[in-house]
Amino acid sequence: MDRSSPSRSRRLAPVVAVAAAAALTLTSCASAHGGKKAEEAAQNASVGKANTPRMTVALVTHQAPGDTFWDTVRKGAEAAAAKDNVKLVYSADPNAGNQANLVQNAIDQKVDGIAVTLAKPDAMKSVIGKAEQAGIPVVGLNSGLNDWRKLGLLEFFGQDESVAGEAFGDKLNTTGAKKVVCVIQEQGNVGLTQRCDGVKKTFKGTTETLYVNGTDMPSVRSTITAKLKQDSSIDTVVTLGAPYALTSVQSVGDAGSKAKVATFDLNKDLVKAVQNGSIEFAVDQQPYLQGYLAVDGLWLYKNNGNYSGGGVQPVLTGPAFVDKSNVDKVAEYAAKGTR
Repeated sequence: MDRSSPSRSRRLAPVVAVAAAAALTLTSCASAHGGKKAEEAAQNASVGKANTPRMTVALVTHQAPGDTFWDTVRKGAEAAAAKDNVKLVYSADPNAGNQANLVQNAIDQKVDGIAVTLAKPDAMKSVIGKAEQAGIPVVGLNSGLNDWRKLGLLEFFGQDESVAGEAFGDKLNTTGAKKVVCVIQEQGNVGLTQRCDGVKKTFKGTTETLYVNGTDMPSVRSTITAKLKQDSSIDTVVTLGAPYALTSVQSVGDAGSKAKVATFDLNKDLVKAVQNGSIEFAVDQQPYLQGYLAVDGLWLYKNNGNYSGGGVQPVLTGPAFVDKSNVDKVAEYAAKGTR
């Protein structure tokens, strides 16, 4: 991949207070810093938005219908796009073959950059190669930390899922948990598997894995309920996404179980559940930041030749724990849909 794009300077927005002060002392400032040219520069400065040529970025994820996690990723991407004068084209499909076809569509549309998730990296290898042959830079986000370099991506923004899982297991050791069930909502998703494997590695109790159909929430609820009824020794349900955690709370009630629920990932309803105590804690990988950095990274590469991590190291956005000690602060942002 060619990383020698010519640079263009980025115009930064002036601070409002400084601009107001400058208006009051315009004559003296103009005289001290270049007269009329300085005055014109102040008047023409862009406010909060890049003045670089408009570019198009495709964001292609493996979002399943109803998974609100991706709404936060998308909001972050849209915020960066608005700032960077980028047209953002979003598409998603949980089926790896269909996701690859969406990337091909972006290539056919001759977009300026592609941001993609690699939940099933082997299925994406060929089409990512085609993007690179077409001269389209590709960055990864969220899923694929172990594969982005092998596939030739420019950058990666996300969480080390194995590290997050191990941290989760350590956290469980402090709660008194003895037996947990780790619920995987999508078979074959390497990131989800790494999470449960990480939990099992560090958790001192017993860990079982339960597979559910993440696209059918009533089925998720009934499957977890059946597992809890079958094994009353399960004291903690570990889920890998906020909607599944909230559904697990219902399953615990349905089963008459005393099991606690802890999870990976947030949404505003999950934050409320941590506040009211129905969810023990959550791991936050900051999806808003992932979407934002992916789009902003492509803009920086096109306009200034930058690539975070030097093309060698990922940019980690997590893990961080949200529990009773800090949930109220996070709730301020979750209410806006950005955490």
